[in-house]
Amino acid sequence: MAFDALIIGGGVSGMQCALVLGSAKNKPFATDKKIGLIMHQRASHLENALFNNVLGLTPKTLGKDILKQGKEHISTLYTHISQIENEKVISINISEIGYTIKTSKKTYQSKIIVLALNYSKPFTIKGLDEFIIPHETANPKKERIQLKNKNHLIKHGLYCCGTIAGWRSQFAIAAGSGASVATDILTIWNNGIPTKVHDKV
Repeated sequence: MAFDALIIGGGVSGMQCALVLGSAKNKPFATDKKIGLIMHQRASHLENALFNNVLGLTPKTLGKDILKQGKEHISTLYTHISQIENEKVISINISEIGYTIKTSKKTYQSKIIVLALNYSKPFTIKGLDEFIIPHETANPKKERIQLKNKNHLIKHGLYCCGTIAGWRSQFAIAAGSGASVATDILTIWNNGIPTKVHDKV
């Protein structure tokens, strides 16, 4: 299966990236784009989270509920996004159209990849070792990691967002990071014209 954009990781940043990309489905530059979301590589930090300080979320919202609601949100409003469950990404390598992604079950092709993983060790995806560096904003004692990037871009067609991009582990920051990457991708699809998507009443 081939994608125009494949997001790896179904936490806050990954799902937010998918939501923004999905919301552009009626734009002429995005109508034919194939978008995929490979859900969690491992247990999400959201599963133990409780949110009282996020604008727009009801106080005492549980992270595990956001995980469930996020999947439902995507599958209900943006049915054209392929949600891939129960597959672990093994390797990522350059291919003729962009990248080849091998999982524990299948092989995919994608022009663009977004890595939306958490910043915990070990980082087990082969093909990206050269980009792994110590996390620049986390507590050094925790030995977190990130992928070397500039404004989320690792190299042509390869992005990261959330904590793996070097951001702090805060819900609003992770969501904003994922949304930022999505608008960068939409801008590429829109022939370089700066692009964002707003729904209006």
